[in-house]
Amino acid sequence: MSVPYETAAYEPPDSPESPEEHLARLLGRALNSFELPDETIGRLDSALAHDSSLHSAHHSAGLHQETYRHTWLLADGSALTLWELVHNTAPGGAPQHEVYVDAEELHAAGARLPLPTEAPDFELPVPVDLSSIPTPRHAYVPDDSADHARRLLRRAENPDRPGGEAAELLATACAHQITQAFGRPCRAGRAGLGFSLYEHAFLLCDGQEVSLWEVEHTATPDGRHMCEVYTTEDAAREAMERRAAQLS
Repeated sequence: MSVPYETAAYEPPDSPESPEEHLARLLGRALNSFELPDETIGRLDSALAHDSSLHSAHHSAGLHQETYRHTWLLADGSALTLWELVHNTAPGGAPQHEVYVDAEELHAAGARLPLPTEAPDFELPVPVDLSSIPTPRHAYVPDDSADHARRLLRRAENPDRPGGEAAELLATACAHQITQAFGRPCRAGRAGLGFSLYEHAFLLCDGQEVSLWEVEHTATPDGRHMCEVYTTEDAAREAMERRAAQLS
C-alpha cells in the first residue's frame, strides 16, 4: 500500500545559499561524500550559481526513497550535477543521505534498498533554472580577481581611464581572464615604438561580464613604458593610433 507522496526529506534553507554553502551542506550530510573524486570537488570551486530539485520519489509501508538533482553553473559555462539519494531503510529508520556523480551510480544504489517493488515511483521533470546566469564568453580562472582589477585601474595613467563606478562594480569580480588582442594594427609612428593590447575580462558574482582594455606602449617623449586602460576595444585602439601619430 502506498502512502501519500511527501517531500519532508528535503528542506530548503530559509535564506538563499551561496553555491559554496550549498555544496558544503550537501557533502556534510552525505555518508559517502569521501568517495567523490577530488577532480569533481575541485571543479565546483568555480561555481557561480546552483539549482536543486526533487527528481523522483518511492514511498511504501512507511519506507521512502527520494532522489534529488543538484546542479551548479561553473565559471567556464559548463554545468556539473550531483545526485542525492535520501532513504530511511537503515535500522532505526533515520534518514540516510548519499551522493553520486552520475545517474547510473544513483540507480544502482537505489536498487539495493529494501523497498517493496510494487510501490509506484513518482518521476518528476527536472527543472534546472540557471537562466538568470548567462553562459560566460571566456574560460575564467577563479582568483583574487577584485584585487587584480584594482591594481589594473591604479596603474592606468590616461586621464580618461575608468573611474570610481567601474572600480565599485569590479570589486564584486570572482574570476578573470587576460588575453592579448591582435587584429587591426596601429600606425608604426616613430621607429622602435611598441604597442600591446590586452583584454582583462572579469566575471562578476551575479554572472555579469565586464572587460577592460589595457594598452601598454612606449610612445612617450622619453620612451618609458606607459599603461592606459579603457572600457572598450575601440577606445583602446583609437588611443593607440593617437599616441603613434603624436610621435610620428
